[in-house]
Amino acid sequence: MISVENLSIEFAARPLFSGAQFVVNPRDRIALVGKNGAGKSTLLKMLAGEQEPTAGTVAVQKGISVGYLPQVMVLTDDVTVEQEAEKAFGHLHEAEAHLRQLEQELAERTDYESEAYLDLCQQLTLAQERHQMMGGADYRAQIDKTLTGLGFLPSDLTRPTREFSGGWRMRIELAKLLLMRPDVLLLDEPTNHLDIDSIRWLEQYLTQVGGAVVLVSHDRAFINNVTNRTLEISCGKIIDYRVRYDEYLQLRAERRESQLRAWENQQKEIADLKDFIERFRYKPTKSNQVQSRIKQLEKIVPVEIDEVDNASLHLKFPPCLRSGDYPVICDEVEKIYGAHRVFSRVNLTIKRGEKVAFVGRNGEGKSTLVKCIMQEITHGGSLKIGHNVHIGYYAQNQAQLLDESLTVFDTIDHAATGDIRLKIRDILGAFMFGGEASDKKVKVLSGGERSRLAMIQLLLQPVNLLILDEPTNHLDMRTKDVLKEAIRTFDGTAIIVSHDREFLDGLVDKVYAFGGGKVREHLGGIYDYLQTLEAVQAPTMAQPQSSSVPQASSTQGAQSYAEQKELAKARKRLERAAEEAEALVGKFEAEKATLEERMAGGEASSQVFEEYAAVQHKLEAAVEEWEKAIENLG
Repeated sequence: MISVENLSIEFAARPLFSGAQFVVNPRDRIALVGKNGAGKSTLLKMLAGEQEPTAGTVAVQKGISVGYLPQVMVLTDDVTVEQEAEKAFGHLHEAEAHLRQLEQELAERTDYESEAYLDLCQQLTLAQERHQMMGGADYRAQIDKTLTGLGFLPSDLTRPTREFSGGWRMRIELAKLLLMRPDVLLLDEPTNHLDIDSIRWLEQYLTQVGGAVVLVSHDRAFINNVTNRTLEISCGKIIDYRVRYDEYLQLRAERRESQLRAWENQQKEIADLKDFIERFRYKPTKSNQVQSRIKQLEKIVPVEIDEVDNASLHLKFPPCLRSGDYPVICDEVEKIYGAHRVFSRVNLTIKRGEKVAFVGRNGEGKSTLVKCIMQEITHGGSLKIGHNVHIGYYAQNQAQLLDESLTVFDTIDHAATGDIRLKIRDILGAFMFGGEASDKKVKVLSGGERSRLAMIQLLLQPVNLLILDEPTNHLDMRTKDVLKEAIRTFDGTAIIVSHDREFLDGLVDKVYAFGGGKVREHLGGIYDYLQTLEAVQAPTMAQPQSSSVPQASSTQGAQSYAEQKELAKARKRLERAAEEAEALVGKFEAEKATLEERMAGGEASSQVFEEYAAVQHKLEAAVEEWEKAIENLG
């Protein structure tokens, strides 16, 4: 589909890579990987035809369509969400206009027996078939389904795009691209503005799409679930690993180990040659051998080793005073903006040492509750910060608070204390500020670079409660590993707002899920929560196994028969309540599925959307009751 031959690119007189050769085949799911600045986004632009290479060619097979989602784009604000998404079907509207024109011409003709009339009939038939093949009958249902999958509510579709943040408008652009169904999809950080639900929907979409996918992403779980091939940009070359990302990491480690052994053998050979030359340089009888060794030395091609992984650097937060037992307690907390209730009746207690995640769709109140905890905004109910709590806060706009007059190095030097100051260069290198980058002024840094610098600054503060709002948005995988390890070994408390499942995995032991104006507590890690969510979204109607019901043990012998009978009755009532709640969830799931089928079939009236919203509301309430019943039963 796309053939790359001897591709080379230079940036600011510095070669990013050269001699690249590979082919993008149908059904390929390719992850482009490499450190920041290696040239991943540049390579995507060249595959999209938006940038010319320094040398070499990118050949796109005739008739193959290519769709490209860059990290940054110019967005329009003059239409509704649905109208903007509908632009993906511009070719369809042209076909419809042609169809109407043919129908009009046919209606005006009266020469029914002529060849010209029959030819016009044939043209109309072909145009109708072509319109049908292009999805003319159900394109509105496709729009609604795609926008819903990416997190938009039915009520959002008629809202002007200007009412949405940049992140949501990027979702609209992604929806348009998916609706166009190009043969090759080129995606640059498509998950940056998505929540967990939308990322999982996109994963499923990309694994089922018929064409090829080439993507750049720092979301390890996402690329593992989507891709089957990995192209690494390293040491100015592109290495093709025809495996998933996790398998690539293993092969890369083996490759680097082999390179290291070859490099060590070469260094020994060079040392031996130089030693011989120095020992016999001035002996006439050895002059021929010396000259031979000099030529041999000049012909040696240095063994290249893949870039060193600085993520092995271990960072630890400076020690801080011990906080009280309960750093954060929320009692009936609520937040209302005008007529919009963000959340209500939030009751949660975070214990000292716990690491918890705030997850949920964008706009459900995760950052709002964080701001309530930080006392940046007012709220209803009671919210208590525990005794001796020192908060380290990383906000999404944290980068804007840096002193622009300082250099990168000075910014961190001012924040560091004690022995950690001896490791400033190593820390900066781990966060991609190695070499000359550490001498840059803050005012010339990009938004992503500023975010990374603000994160380093936080890592050097003596705190006992960490609150991180989307901390991984501008970090590559290796840097995320550094941060994750630092938080894992942190002996204080941490609240992490994130959509990055791999980052949260093994890091948090409790999840607070935001949705429908409620905040629900789930014990366990992020994948435990997602499994529970899947079970709720597709509940099984099987009866409980008899082994799942605790049996009376010999230790209960002291209980009277009447007491045991009452306990059994109570257990039966709880089981019946759980079964009834589960049946209700199944009923509303079925109603929701029926409505989705109606919408997919082209039935897109306001009444259908209202019915869908009502069923969704009933389903959320039923799920809540089911969760309570299961909790009581447990």
